[in-house]
Amino acid sequence: MAIDNQSTKVITGTVRLSYTHVFEPQSIDGGDEKYSTAILIPKSDKETLRKIKAAVDAAKELGKSKWGGKIPANCKTPLRDGDEERPDDEAYAGHYFLNASSKNKPGIAKPIGKDGSGKTKFQEITDTTEVYSGCYAKVSLNFYPFDAKGNRGVAAGLNNLVKVQDGDFLGGRSSLNDDFDGEDFDDIVDISDDDDFMN
Repeated sequence: MAIDNQSTKVITGTVRLSYTHVFEPQSIDGGDEKYSTAILIPKSDKETLRKIKAAVDAAKELGKSKWGGKIPANCKTPLRDGDEERPDDEAYAGHYFLNASSKNKPGIAKPIGKDGSGKTKFQEITDTTEVYSGCYAKVSLNFYPFDAKGNRGVAAGLNNLVKVQDGDFLGGRSSLNDDFDGEDFDDIVDISDDDDFMN
């Protein structure tokens, strides 16, 4: 059965990224190295949640051929409740979350305006500090069925992401602005004209 990529593909609304490894693949628990990120979806974003549910249901239907013709009773699904599973993490409060990964590097970009026909233009992001745990993005996902070592379910594949705004760092890292807020820099000499300063 051919996979219908349109029925299993989702473009999210604005979501927050966490545990983000999109520039270099990482091995989790000794598994294959993959590019990955957790995606925090506000519970108020009913449209994204509706699209994810529909894509997961479509992936379950596709999975029947892998699973002996029927959807298993204990079929694992990727969407989880942050309030229930991460009660001590305020970033997850009021959010659902899922983990998305890919063996291939995702496209990473930011919008930079419109072209003559009104289509959004994008600029690739190559600065690895620009996309991080805590920033906000819209993400292209593909949901697919899996059957691995007795575990059966639907997983989220990471296609592409577009950063839409900065946010506070997650995972204990403080932001530069927070660290130096209140520090006095009025008496700092302007070094912009001194090309030899760092040499």
